[in-house]
Amino acid sequence: MPAAPPLLFHLQGARRRVLYVSLYEGLAIAIVTLTLLAFTNEGIASSGGLAIGSSAIALAWNLVFNALFERWERRQPVRGRSLARRVAHAIGFEGGLLLWLVPFFAWWLGVSLWQALLMDIGFLLFFLVYTFVFTWAFDRLFGLPAGVE
Repeated sequence: MPAAPPLLFHLQGARRRVLYVSLYEGLAIAIVTLTLLAFTNEGIASSGGLAIGSSAIALAWNLVFNALFERWERRQPVRGRSLARRVAHAIGFEGGLLLWLVPFFAWWLGVSLWQALLMDIGFLLFFLVYTFVFTWAFDRLFGLPAGVE
């Protein structure tokens, strides 16, 4: 069965990755800021700063991880993004990001690594689903990367 055509237009290469990361992180900053405001004693400046700092870390990781993931995908004999491949993508991205964000959360909020880990686990659970859904929707709108179809 052929893949469904993109709803908007087909993007490839760096333009695709820049748009993906920009949309993904823009939504993530809003979500993290609002969540921190709702569930911590941090003010808007601290919550927004943590969200922007987390986003900068996630942006760098996103560019590196997605480039590596797509390079790995192009070498696979089976094309397309199955459910298993999408789950592996989400887990790989979020697992790697956890290693970067826990120390950052601990430093920014002045809490222990354990407290930062517990906080980040909440974000991780949300972002596992968010990454999966966002990537699926992005692929539906803009098509799959070249060599993955």
